[in-house]
Amino acid sequence: MLVRYFAAACSAAGVEEEHHDLADGVTLNELLTAVLSIDRPDPPAGTPLLARIIDRSSFLRNEVAVRHRGLALGREDVIDILPPFAGG
Repeated sequence: MLVRYFAAACSAAGVEEEHHDLADGVTLNELLTAVLSIDRPDPPAGTPLLARIIDRSSFLRNEVAVRHRGLALGREDVIDILPPFAGG
């Protein structure tokens, strides 16, 4: 699965995207657990930790909004992590 990070999630993760080699059928919640299990450097000053950002984020699977973290995923899915955005 390809995980893409946007805005503050990108800053907190330290990368724009990364691949996770997980089996078909894992849930979004299980993927997020794998994402958070990676040892990462501290985010830049003023950026919350990735776990806090993920708690407030929205998610897309293959560019379609995901409403339930129990959703089963496929190995080829692209998951976008979208923290709350402000501005206008």
